[in-house]
Amino acid sequence: MPSYHKNDPKRQSGAAKFLAHCPQPVQISISSEVIGAAQEGLMALASATGLLVFQEIMEAEVTAICGPKGKHNPERKAVRHGTEEGSVIMGGRKVAVERPRCRTVTGQEVHLETYTMFQQEDMLAAAVLERMLYGLSTRKYTHGLEPIDSNIETTGVSKSSVSRRFINGTRKALAELLQRRLDEEHFLVLLIDGVVVARHTVVTAIGIDTDGKKHILGLWEGATENKAVCQALLADLVERGLEVKEGILVVIDGSKALAAAVKDAFGNQAFIQRCRVHKKRNVLEHLPEAEQPWVTRKMDAAWREEDPEQALKSLKALAGQLEKNYPGAAASLREGMEETLTVNRLGLPEKLAKSLNSTNIIESANDRVRTYCRNVKRWKNGEQILRWMAASYLEAEKGFHRINGYRELPILKEAMRKKLFPESSTAMQSA
Repeated sequence: MPSYHKNDPKRQSGAAKFLAHCPQPVQISISSEVIGAAQEGLMALASATGLLVFQEIMEAEVTAICGPKGKHNPERKAVRHGTEEGSVIMGGRKVAVERPRCRTVTGQEVHLETYTMFQQEDMLAAAVLERMLYGLSTRKYTHGLEPIDSNIETTGVSKSSVSRRFINGTRKALAELLQRRLDEEHFLVLLIDGVVVARHTVVTAIGIDTDGKKHILGLWEGATENKAVCQALLADLVERGLEVKEGILVVIDGSKALAAAVKDAFGNQAFIQRCRVHKKRNVLEHLPEAEQPWVTRKMDAAWREEDPEQALKSLKALAGQLEKNYPGAAASLREGMEETLTVNRLGLPEKLAKSLNSTNIIESANDRVRTYCRNVKRWKNGEQILRWMAASYLEAEKGFHRINGYRELPILKEAMRKKLFPESSTAMQSA
């Protein structure tokens, strides 16, 4: 089970706020019951001690509100009002605590910030979501929790409770992903690919900004990777602020439907790069094994050509060689042939071109998503698939690195600008 990220403010906010709201230094005395928890291990001792500290800090907050216990204060604005049973979140579960109560002199309940802070359901939902994505099932959820003192009463770890929180957590992840604003970043590259899950196709988009950072932009579900599904995804991205007027490189697999949808949505502002890995695979599928090596060498050699016209000429010649004996391979090579050379036409340096001439970036994310979803044995419906996929993509996004060759992205930006606005480029050179 991965540990919480040290630099993630969402993971640290509870502890930071907890310490910030301590009204004064707190001293505690360790009771024999707490010392006895050490026999169950260090984590059990830590949990027992942590609850004791928590109780003392709540008492300190009550003292700050109501004044010292047993001392009359005619100017006090609140009074102690006994205790009641409650619970806080600890280690992916709820633990029972006894919380003190305060009331104003006019009889209104005073809410303790310390108690409210550690009672937030979001903390428990986040713990459930992370553990289940990394392989724990609802039945085995308790096996992934840190051990605590056996004398502490716990709740919220039943199969139904865990399942309910996971569903809520994945719904929140889906809503977060589908509501992301895209006008706060300038994306130079858009990668689109589809994943088939239980007869449903989920088409996903990843964007690469000017710093080379990757972002999950959105996803859309359909029966197949058809034009309508792709158009719906692209329309959603535009509605949320995706800007393409300065050009965008769109990297796709060999899907004709996807290419048509991109052209319809973005027109000449989209520079389509067909995935070379998919293209090579599609061509080789039409060839016997003995013929595959030399065809692979010729395709790779053509794509390495700096001159895009010479590269196109080489690919056409290869298609001609294949035409008579392997017409299926020739037809596959010719389909979208020019779009496999877009990075050549844009004059991208070798390292950046290697990163952007295939859909490997999004395929890598898809592999991680498949790993997160591997324990799902029965997919019920498309809504469940979207929830799992959204949560999985957002988890995968935490580990994204900048693309290889990101320092050369200004070359891509300028190349697209020159293609779209040749008049302004000529004017600038003349000036």
